[in-house]
Amino acid sequence: MAALFNNLFGGSKPSASPIPAGDSDFADFAGAPEPEPLPLTSTVSQPSFTGFSSFPTGNAVPYTKWYNIHERYSLSDFKQEGVILVLIAIIVIIHLIGTNSNRKRAKKWIAAHAPVLQKEFALVGFGGRKPPTAEDVENEGLANDTLELPVDLLKEKSPQQFSTYATGRQNVAFLDVNLTLLKRYNPFSMIAEYGMSLFFESMPAPTEQVEAILYPFDGREALTVPGQAPGAHELRKDTKSGFDGFVWAIVNKETMKQLRDDRYDVSITTTKDSPKLPVWATVMSESAEITEYLLTPELIQAVEEAGELLNHLIITDQPIDQPLKLEETIPKKRIYLSMRVPSSGDYTKTLPIFEYFLRLTDVLVQGAHFRPEVLRKVRTTREDAIRKLQKADEEEKAEERNTEREKAKKLKRDLELKALDAKGQKKYLEKEKEKEMRKNQKKMTSRG
Repeated sequence: MAALFNNLFGGSKPSASPIPAGDSDFADFAGAPEPEPLPLTSTVSQPSFTGFSSFPTGNAVPYTKWYNIHERYSLSDFKQEGVILVLIAIIVIIHLIGTNSNRKRAKKWIAAHAPVLQKEFALVGFGGRKPPTAEDVENEGLANDTLELPVDLLKEKSPQQFSTYATGRQNVAFLDVNLTLLKRYNPFSMIAEYGMSLFFESMPAPTEQVEAILYPFDGREALTVPGQAPGAHELRKDTKSGFDGFVWAIVNKETMKQLRDDRYDVSITTTKDSPKLPVWATVMSESAEITEYLLTPELIQAVEEAGELLNHLIITDQPIDQPLKLEETIPKKRIYLSMRVPSSGDYTKTLPIFEYFLRLTDVLVQGAHFRPEVLRKVRTTREDAIRKLQKADEEEKAEERNTEREKAKKLKRDLELKALDAKGQKKYLEKEKEKEMRKNQKKMTSRG
């Protein structure tokens, strides 16, 4: 009872039982001293990430090459990255050199043609500033390769395309000039284009060329020139800028076939060689009288000086693409000049034909008024095209009317059927069937 009372109410614990003398294992632990912690610098621990032998974890930094990038890697480990960087550097250098070369060629072209453009037009370029005159070039010594021109005189559309604009001349509304150079900044594309031109005739070899389009006033100065009242240009004979519409061209024979395939206006002309022109050039005209008037000695001399650098000179009032609608047949007079850029950069051969091109509207306004017999032949081609379009337009409208008529009849039939009961619908369908049969019999009888 006393032992139970002590256990329940926290009585004094019994003393430890003596260890038997015969149990040697417990005897060893009974006399062992209490463990003491070792100093921090002498403790060892297993590495948590290296997998190498244990190392001290005290204040000393452990040595491992994972902390030294120059010991982990060598230059041979970056061969692919090095090749990629070298290729990128080569591409960038080629692009910069090619782009800079094209800009130099474009500046050289505008430097040679700016005096001519300024002489003929009141405004050249896009910024409203005039280019240097011929006197400025001579006085200031700018007629060299380092000629500096206003930035807005020539606009860079892309690394291979440059353009300029001119306006402010009698008989001319405005002039657009586009200069297309080789893709020197992308030699791989150039090689591909040259290769494709060897296998496909429709893909000509890439060339550097100038495309100029001149838009005559054609008696419409009052619509564009401020200060001129409508009809004011008709009060004096010498202010009229209108001339007869026609299509006429001098074409390099190498590009004649492609030009005829690509342009509708040229396709309506007749090709005929002229003994006055070099053997590589031919005339495409709608009338021999038009050719006789336009083939002046000045033009013949300019064509001979340009040589095969001249692609074509076209005077037209018809669209380039074949008209598909009546409104596309409205005459719009333009003059086109296409020339190759000399590889040597010497523009003395092409400048005469370019100057004649700028003054060609004066020749047309002065004497391009032909006899009625000549214009009758010219109008016949245009009237035939207009009649074909009118016929096609009438057929299209008639088809649309028939479609609308059929839709209205079907709607009326459906409404009538819907308003009848089942018996009435049956009779309606039977009558419809009989009517269709009688119609077919009449067709068979008429054929017989």
